[in-house]
Amino acid sequence: MVQIVNIVLGGVFHAALLFLVAAGLQLVFGVQKVINLACGAFYALGAYFGISVVKFLFSLGWPQIFLVPILIVSGILLAILLGPIFERILRTIYDRDEHFQLLLTFAFVLMIEDAIRFVWGTSPQQLGNVYLVYGQIPIGDGITIPTYNFIVIVCAAIIAVLTNWLIVNSRFGSIVRATAENRRMAAAVGVDTARVYLGIFTLGTALGTIGGALAIPSSAATIDLGIELIVDAFAVVIIGGLGSMLGAFVGALIVGLLKAVAIATYPELEILAIYLIVVVILVVKPTGLAGRGPV
Repeated sequence: MVQIVNIVLGGVFHAALLFLVAAGLQLVFGVQKVINLACGAFYALGAYFGISVVKFLFSLGWPQIFLVPILIVSGILLAILLGPIFERILRTIYDRDEHFQLLLTFAFVLMIEDAIRFVWGTSPQQLGNVYLVYGQIPIGDGITIPTYNFIVIVCAAIIAVLTNWLIVNSRFGSIVRATAENRRMAAAVGVDTARVYLGIFTLGTALGTIGGALAIPSSAATIDLGIELIVDAFAVVIIGGLGSMLGAFVGALIVGLLKAVAIATYPELEILAIYLIVVVILVVKPTGLAGRGPV
């Protein structure tokens, strides 16, 4: 029972991080109709940048209790810095064939990987023992969960709720939905669609960079982290359905739990187990579990 609970908790923790990346991918596609292959690279960049910011502030004497706020703010600042730059480049191919979009966003991946090599080198980076700075939560029968895992799960849930409120209930969200439905009509009635696209892409980037920053206390940042996350993120999207935030949640939960079970029982089957589910979904319901139809 202890092992089962640990597997489930570990799977939910990984799912929370995966959801942030997949939600950013879904958001950009839902509004801009761009399949952003760079989502994993933004995740990796958020991880490396988060490590540097945390080490710098801790060296100045900041208390370790501020670990989570520092990581979240570092992810947001990085997205504010990079999101507009990449969106301006991406703007040149919005009306072109999706193959151009895939090639350009994959070029972003290569550019970010080279930037990481140049700034941080190829050696893995990590934060040491700060993972347990918040202690552990006993949940009975000798079972404990690192408090940091619980905090990350709660943070991911709060971010999901705030993002949903922004898109569904706010004035900006109404403009975003109108732009996603018919960009030319929205522009005709006075909506600055360029600013909408800029805001959405930056928000999608922030979800990825925050996810990468929050992941780093529990693991090391490696040069191939971005590619690994692209694989997982697209598995989430295929399982859940492209363009669906509910699909991102369902897909992330499935992939997170599958990875946790595979790692605990037979690690060699980790990737195979995920893609067996992907194949089944593509055969049985090609639009994904929460998909509504062809995009």
